Amino acid sequence: MVVSIRNLTKRYGDLTALDDFSLGIGEGEVLGLLGPNGSGKTTAINCMLSLLKFERGTVELFGRPMQPDAYDIKRDIGIVMQNVAVFDELTVAENVDYFCGLYIADKRARRPLVEEAIAATGLSDFRKFYPKKLSGGLLRRLNIACGIAHKPKLIVMDEPTVGVDPQSRNNILEGILKLNAGGATVLYTSHYMEEVEQICSRIAIMDRGRVIALGTNAELKNMAGAGEKTTVEVFSADRGFLAGLREMPSVISAECANGTLLVKSARGGNCLLGVLDHLKSCGVAFGKVYSELPTLNDVFLEITGKNLRDEG
Repeated sequence: MVVSIRNLTKRYGDLTALDDFSLGIGEGEVLGLLGPNGSGKTTAINCMLSLLKFERGTVELFGRPMQPDAYDIKRDIGIVMQNVAVFDELTVAENVDYFCGLYIADKRARRPLVEEAIAATGLSDFRKFYPKKLSGGLLRRLNIACGIAHKPKLIVMDEPTVGVDPQSRNNILEGILKLNAGGATVLYTSHYMEEVEQICSRIAIMDRGRVIALGTNAELKNMAGAGEKTTVEVFSADRGFLAGLREMPSVISAECANGTLLVKSARGGNCLLGVLDHLKSCGVAFGKVYSELPTLNDVFLEITGKNLRDEG
């Protein structure tokens, strides 16, 4: 186990930021940590890295207790936080070399590592640029290059793609998968569900200082009580057909507004054909039809009562 956190409790006065928080991350995993604003994600990360003291619990990294002075452990950790932290007076290559030098003193030994990090983040054409000349997306890539150049075994990424363009986001995600394929274990937080679904092998959802759901993308979706959502473009001012839809065995709810019918069914219930047959029997003309299974955001909303898309 690369990360083993047990029964962590952290308080700020009367506020309990972490409440018996426990989490394990196996070697080679990309674990996504999701939670509403104020759920305790950043506090959990800071406690894990011994940047914050906590009242109770244990933190072990690579099978050893984590302490503020555990420099041998910290050498195997790479940190990419939400706020970009680079030196404006140094070029891209000089920044990466500086941060790599915090872990590897021998300049000859770190030279190939610096070049590899620059190439991995797509910055080869910008190695002589100063940060103020970089776009937001390129600046984010530089931030990542500085955090991974020393080849850490555990990489902590806290919202690394905030505010970047789609091309940079794809580059960053592809880079994370390459790092993982190279043996790195990754702890990843994001407000973008599609990112988490794309790269994470397991996902932990936390709220109010504790993990409330944990599993693969498929396993979490199976936890949702709701199933298929059917959206139909309807051409009818009469809403009489809704009563029949709501009486269908698998239907949880049926609502129609502005010419759009939304029908939600229970998990395991496929109501698409039944909905269309009912509309035909009622003489309701309809156009576009769209059906989708629960999304990760639907699960998050059901479990926490909050929409993660609104939390960024």
